[in-house]
Amino acid sequence: MADKKMKVALVQDWLTSLGGAEKVLAELLKMYPDADVYALVASDEIVNALGIKGRVAQSFICHLPFANKLYRKYMQFFPLAIEGFDFSKYDLIISSSSSVAKGILTNSSQTHICYCHSPARYVWDLCNQYLKDAGLTSRYNPLAFYARRVMHKFRIWDVISANRVDYFVANSNYIAKRINKIYRRDSKVIYPPVYVDKFVLNENSRSDFYFTVSRLVPYKKIDLIVEAFAKMPDKQLYIAGVGPEYKKIKSIATPNIHFLGYLPTDEVKRYMSEAKAFVFAADEDFGIAPVEAQATGTPVICYAKGGVLETVTDNVSGLYFYEQTSESLTKAIEKFETMSFDPRTVRENAMKFSSDKFRENMSAFIEEVMAKN
Repeated sequence: MADKKMKVALVQDWLTSLGGAEKVLAELLKMYPDADVYALVASDEIVNALGIKGRVAQSFICHLPFANKLYRKYMQFFPLAIEGFDFSKYDLIISSSSSVAKGILTNSSQTHICYCHSPARYVWDLCNQYLKDAGLTSRYNPLAFYARRVMHKFRIWDVISANRVDYFVANSNYIAKRINKIYRRDSKVIYPPVYVDKFVLNENSRSDFYFTVSRLVPYKKIDLIVEAFAKMPDKQLYIAGVGPEYKKIKSIATPNIHFLGYLPTDEVKRYMSEAKAFVFAADEDFGIAPVEAQATGTPVICYAKGGVLETVTDNVSGLYFYEQTSESLTKAIEKFETMSFDPRTVRENAMKFSSDKFRENMSAFIEEVMAKN
């Protein structure tokens, strides 16, 4: 690990929920326990969960109305907010970014490493989808025009700010390609930490249901999964998670589809370990939940695009479907019903994504780049 006497800062887009980005931050805090933390906004609940109460510097956005829940509404202020932090006293700054954290201002004597979860999807590949879901597609709608203008300006800033990063680390080969496509920058691939050791292998017989857990947001495609199971009333599906799409998704559900809402971690683990299979329909940058499911020995039925191509082995630890449609998923489930999977082999596939491996790889990379400076 790099010299502990270094002054280190960790920068997160926001700290408002516990997801994959926050798990990366938690591991970085283990590597640099004295590091200062910065974020556009942070909720007390998440700060307390990470054990960094009183250590998080927030931007002016935290003082705007309803910032903890509606911070995305202030997107036009994101660049100004992240550039408002002063990092002049630090030797090493590590940003954990899927939006603006990488856009911090540093000087030539400092090293800035960006762990990139993805270039901001809502202004790049999912731009039109987000506008459609928000009802902002009409050329005659002033709000639609304003939204497109904000996104246009953000894209310009996003590319410019990528040049401020000294070294990019991508969370998968899939994201490395996107970083190169959008920013024209190379990156080192280091898989994010998954707490696979906390998931117990189940080699016993499984219950007769399928399971998925996710935030209920458009790009997770939970509606697609529900549509597929609505056509298979003899198969049971359990869905854990909450989000803005809840009412819409529930409105198309049939009696064989069960909504569990928010579940504590132990309950999620139980459902994962007892399910016949974990179902995943998103085009995800990495996808931690499919790895966690495999850690219990549960195979994953997943859309064959994005990070799962690196985390799920087709016909070994899961089964791919190749079109992001309910019909394609239905066919995959029918095929899955004719197959068998060895729980130990499934779990073995997940173990290479451990948190220990993440810290080991990040430490080696940081030592390498700091030796050059």
